[in-house]
Amino acid sequence: MVSKTRVVAAAGVAVALGFTAACGGGSDSDSNGGGTSGGKSAYNAAITSVVNPSTAKGGTLNLMTAQDADSWDPARGYYAFVWDMNRFYTRKLVDYAAVPGKEGLKLVPDLATADAEISADKKTYTYKLKPGLKFDDGAAITSKDIKYGIERIFAQDVVPGGPTYLIDQLDQGQNYPGPYKDTDPNKLGLKTVETPDDSTIIFKLKAPFADFPYLLAMPGAGPVPQKRDTGAQYGAKPASSGPYMITDYQPAKSLKLERNPNWDASTDTIRKALPDAINVTITTNADDMDQRLEAGTADLDIGQTGVQAAARARILQDPAKKANSDTPATGFIRYAGIVQKVAPFENIECRKAVIYASDPTSLQAARGGPVAGGDIGTSMLPPNIAGSDPSYDPYGRAQGKPQVDKAKQALAACGKPTGFDTTIAVRNNKPAEVKTAEALQAALKTVGINAKIDQYDGAQVASVTGSPDNVHKKGYGIIIGGWAADWPSGTGYLQALADSRYIQKNGNYNLPEINDPAIDGLFDQAATETDLSKADAIYKQLNTKVMEGAYYLPFVFDKALNYRNPRLTNVYIHDTFGMVDFQSLGVSDGK
Repeated sequence: MVSKTRVVAAAGVAVALGFTAACGGGSDSDSNGGGTSGGKSAYNAAITSVVNPSTAKGGTLNLMTAQDADSWDPARGYYAFVWDMNRFYTRKLVDYAAVPGKEGLKLVPDLATADAEISADKKTYTYKLKPGLKFDDGAAITSKDIKYGIERIFAQDVVPGGPTYLIDQLDQGQNYPGPYKDTDPNKLGLKTVETPDDSTIIFKLKAPFADFPYLLAMPGAGPVPQKRDTGAQYGAKPASSGPYMITDYQPAKSLKLERNPNWDASTDTIRKALPDAINVTITTNADDMDQRLEAGTADLDIGQTGVQAAARARILQDPAKKANSDTPATGFIRYAGIVQKVAPFENIECRKAVIYASDPTSLQAARGGPVAGGDIGTSMLPPNIAGSDPSYDPYGRAQGKPQVDKAKQALAACGKPTGFDTTIAVRNNKPAEVKTAEALQAALKTVGINAKIDQYDGAQVASVTGSPDNVHKKGYGIIIGGWAADWPSGTGYLQALADSRYIQKNGNYNLPEINDPAIDGLFDQAATETDLSKADAIYKQLNTKVMEGAYYLPFVFDKALNYRNPRLTNVYIHDTFGMVDFQSLGVSDGK
């Protein structure tokens, strides 16, 4: 997912736990059915439609997770499921539509009355707030609360961890330190955000950036009342602007949410607010969680990274259980970056040799196969990203076989007809990544490419594979990685991976060190293009140029098998998150 400031710094966490979404597909879902009949449950039904639609209120939603939140503070949380959970208690000026399929990728007004009024130079965004908005304590939500919430993002010394894109767009040399060190008497000293009255907020950008509204849809852009801000402790009980409020949090044990008595449904066209309460049990035993899901004592795993192997076998072999499961694409691509500055990969033909020699099916199997691993990757834009084209397959990877003849032709063209030696770098704490490294190593061996595998400390990704100097020193020619977007556009996905201006000394995710003015120029074009169809065309060009350069070897478009309790209502996969839209859920038995 991409700042490609904080995402660049935190992508190790994002890659490990999943971030954003996509709608599924591929041979497994296609052959086993993926539609619904009148909203009834079926395998993969929630990917394309709403399962068990209902408006019935009441009962308690019982959720589980094998991973605690990184933070419930909207400015600090960065896990995908945390962003999804934030929809219960954090509203923003705009948010993603609450519908399945591609329509869910669209932003709609939330706290705002309408989409922004954008100036002719595309650098000023003005929003008006709806009347009657309140926090859970009854205090009115004003434009100043939104500005203050955004200012907190700048205080990386106090509330670090979340995405920092808004700093990139709004600081403009002010070096604003955040509200805790703000010398303004009202602690509202960020000059590029103006609040001329309580219902108006104006953003002044340094340059046109068409994706700016996506940044305002992130939880950190939600309102925070200054008088209730407890700094680093705010995540224990954040103020609620949504239909639920956090009433109790026991780290690594549980989270409880109850109805916000001051939420007004007439102001909220996104959230359904069906359950009376939401309980989250946090466990370290994923197998036990799977068993509770199957037994019906838990409703859903909010981690949404897939059941364990034992449960997967039980679910897929039982038609009744399978009918209550889905394998959506998560929005991640798993891939290898091929480093141009490590010999012999300065030669494009040597890079192509790696791509052609790889075995798409063995790499898919290493990730867990078509169900748990995902569909074979054919390019560097997953299916939920604008500009992606499922038919685009420049290296013929969809056929699922290595292309030895083409690999040998590429080796001859790069002056290495008998092959060469290289090193594959992979995190030692990611078993699936290690397996893909081994599968790639075996395939490359068949054409004379001898790849040594170096397993490094996965906690040190930013300074090991994220440091170009270290990569060159270690001779890492191939680096195993994964990525998902923080927002569903070609910029949100590809920029950190392909724009030369995002190459960093540490925390670098442009692993091949792509430095192509044509690619950089396309990102600049996209930044000013507010026409979605024209922007899509630019993203398509970007994907094509990245693939033509043979900079990356895509393994799979990631998928996960998740189980849903049959009593759940209004279940659908939200394409932005690659998981169930939690806020939509209800329970059919009222318990």
